[in-house]
Amino acid sequence: MLLRHIRYFLAVAEQGNFTRAAEALHVSQPTLSQQIKQLEENLGTPLFDRSGRTVRLTDAGMAWMRYARLALQDLEAGTRAIHDVATLERGNLRLAMTPTFTAYLVGPVIDAFYRQYPGVSVSIHEMTQDRIEALLAEDRLDVGIAFSQAQSVDIVAEELFTESLNMMVGAQHPLVQQHEPLSAQVFEQQPLVLLSEDFATRQFIDDYCRRQGIRPRVAMEANAIGAIIEIVRRGQLATLLPAAVAQENPQLHPVRLTDVMPARRAVLLQRKDAYRSAASRAFIEVLHRQKFS
Repeated sequence: MLLRHIRYFLAVAEQGNFTRAAEALHVSQPTLSQQIKQLEENLGTPLFDRSGRTVRLTDAGMAWMRYARLALQDLEAGTRAIHDVATLERGNLRLAMTPTFTAYLVGPVIDAFYRQYPGVSVSIHEMTQDRIEALLAEDRLDVGIAFSQAQSVDIVAEELFTESLNMMVGAQHPLVQQHEPLSAQVFEQQPLVLLSEDFATRQFIDDYCRRQGIRPRVAMEANAIGAIIEIVRRGQLATLLPAAVAQENPQLHPVRLTDVMPARRAVLLQRKDAYRSAASRAFIEVLHRQKFS
């Protein structure tokens, strides 16, 4: 059995069609069919049901697919290990984080990492935690940063730091001169712009409001932290964001609440027992050296 057999099998399984799989692999259909037949002979069982209009996995094919994917992930990780340069004169880092981090963490951490390792190529993605965990499990990411413990047994979480969320307004907001803490009843009346319900920060805010027995007045929702900052900075809406965001954006003014929001933990997410590239290990070291409060 060769690596190409695994690649060809997975392509047919994903496409459900030999012609489309051959096109995706840039090989001829007869070559692909021959390789799949060799694989089935090697394993001693049919992997595909070819009787219908679409190609379907047999029970044996379904059982083998999981192991084929894991084997391919490990082989690709091994390839990266061979080409990994210990001196980090070159390399690649695949990083993802939940949205609020892009407002205050990406800048200082990536700047510090680039200053030390300018030869490493970094790709940064912003997404929900469940998507981060899925891509980590598929070995399509090296490191993830989020706000809650891992939901998947294939992912391990390491605590990075704790932070608090504050209510924030722009310079033209009526509450900008508010000195006394805002009661839950007054807070409930304030029109807000918040992240959409897909994101952990919004879920954290909604949990806080439920515990206070209030229903936030959500006037707008957004799926980008930058958009929320601009809306609050220029308008009459308030928001709830990490305290560090206000430190990075002096045009935002914090408003204290009588019932302070509890602190939450930021965590580093990685695939359990995965190969750790030199670039990912170096990034984690840089991340641990940063101070956030």
